[in-house]
Amino acid sequence: MCTGIQNNEIPMNSAKRPVNCHKAYHAHVYFDRQTLEFAEKLCLEAGDLFGLKVGRVHQKLVGPHPRWSCQIIFSHKSFDELVPWLDKNRGNLSILIHALTGDDLKDHTEFAYWLGDCVALDFSMFAPQT
Repeated sequence: MCTGIQNNEIPMNSAKRPVNCHKAYHAHVYFDRQTLEFAEKLCLEAGDLFGLKVGRVHQKLVGPHPRWSCQIIFSHKSFDELVPWLDKNRGNLSILIHALTGDDLKDHTEFAYWLGDCVALDFSMFAPQT
């Protein structure tokens, strides 16, 4: 079971596999200092092979992501080829695949899928402001 951290714990099922049922997605490839070069090559190759936009390779924590990450932006049109390719080529890296519906909390929980081990995200930024 993969859960949120801090005060906003929302359970995420690590066995949930990606399903192509939305128009747009992000893939967040997680890495550390030892896997930086491998992750960077994976993201750039995915971008080149599938004609996708690849974000910065963040060597810092960004958003709800508790590890260094790189974002790949894709649509439902690329999903059925990209996701299996990422799964096959990711080595031991964990990859979060999530929908882009406009509801950040649902996108990172209900519409979130994992390749590899799930990672506990920090959902506190999605808490309603009072």
